[in-house]
Amino acid sequence: METKKKAEPKIVTAAVIERDGRILIAKRKRGKWHAGKWEFPGGTLEEGETLEQCLKRELQEELAVTTEVGDLVCISEYNYAPGWTIRLLAYRATVISGTFNLNDHEEIRWVKPADLPHYDFPEADKPIVAKLIEEGCE
Repeated sequence: METKKKAEPKIVTAAVIERDGRILIAKRKRGKWHAGKWEFPGGTLEEGETLEQCLKRELQEELAVTTEVGDLVCISEYNYAPGWTIRLLAYRATVISGTFNLNDHEEIRWVKPADLPHYDFPEADKPIVAKLIEEGCE
């Protein structure tokens, strides 16, 4: 019996950007995978990059902001289809310069952690939502 080797997960970074007690979420553009769903901005790790470099590059490309990457919030892994698993690493990030320009998203919103469940997130993002809600409970 031949066993199929499990495909390595695609490594993706995401930013948890906080301001005045609210968290930045972004709605994916039509025509993209998970179009219309909300996400924590970020993207796929490219060869030769560190996780921090990836997140900084993606935030610059997607939102035209320069950021400082902080602590890891959580790691989520989700199998969307056979051979297509995402390992999502969410980090706190601080915007240090730039103004938000929507290159990959329809809109962005600043929301309270308690309001995150009212938004439709891809499966891989849901553990991040849960972690942020848990942290928001005093």
